[in-house]
Amino acid sequence: MSAVNRLVTLGTKGGPAVRKGGAMPTSTLLELDGRRIVIDCGIGVTRALVEAGMDLKTLDLIFITHLHSDHLLELGPLLHTAWTSGLKTPVTIYGPEGIAGYWAAFLQSMSYDTAIRVYDEGRPPLDGLVRVQTYIEGPVLDGPLRVGALRVPHPPLDPCYALRFDGSRSVTCSGDTAYHLPLADFARGSDLLLHEAMLPEAVDLIVQKTGMGEKLRAHIFAAHTTADDAARIAAAAGVGRLVLNHLLPADDPRFTEGDWLAKVAQGWDGPTMIARDGLEILL
Repeated sequence: MSAVNRLVTLGTKGGPAVRKGGAMPTSTLLELDGRRIVIDCGIGVTRALVEAGMDLKTLDLIFITHLHSDHLLELGPLLHTAWTSGLKTPVTIYGPEGIAGYWAAFLQSMSYDTAIRVYDEGRPPLDGLVRVQTYIEGPVLDGPLRVGALRVPHPPLDPCYALRFDGSRSVTCSGDTAYHLPLADFARGSDLLLHEAMLPEAVDLIVQKTGMGEKLRAHIFAAHTTADDAARIAAAAGVGRLVLNHLLPADDPRFTEGDWLAKVAQGWDGPTMIARDGLEILL
């Protein structure tokens, strides 16, 4: 395995919609101390991993922060495609309550195909390669790679988790969350904080584009964090670097990187990056 520690923001937009020329829904690759960790599996994750230089046969760990479709939709297809690409080693999915039901239903939906491929192509059964582990707040994984989870508010969906990964480097991912000050303690001292963010002045334009009306507007403000509040979390946590991700909006040309950085400057004067699909950050 590669010894390079890196984070790649594979898909960086908030929400499930896909538009021509725009960013893809949420997924992230973290390579840390020889472990390959996929965090969330929005649509497009499989192709994005390949474009990031990952051999799908080396798929190792998958973490799902919550069960919204823009974080989950391509989990099954990713595993199936890795399997048809030659995966023969175990993969563990860590997810919130409900993840086992998703995986069982996916296997059932593909049962004809997988049975034929086991019989006709000599592949090991897919269900025997994949272990599903439900996690809750607290320690999730111990050892050289330590993983912890913090329950964060993302109403009305519950549970939703922030995740912290500690090895030779420390990376905290906020998950989808409203402004949540305990996240600063959870992320304290991390080398990198990957935090979701929105621009409030863009929300009405997002609502108009989707045609969903006031309910969507109310959800966005109740369940997500403004860029300046994400900056305040970074400052309180004393992190080494802030990366804004799960962007609302991610693909509106009326808003530039400068708009995001101006908001961040209200609460944080440290190193900041605005995620884009395929961005590689060395740790």
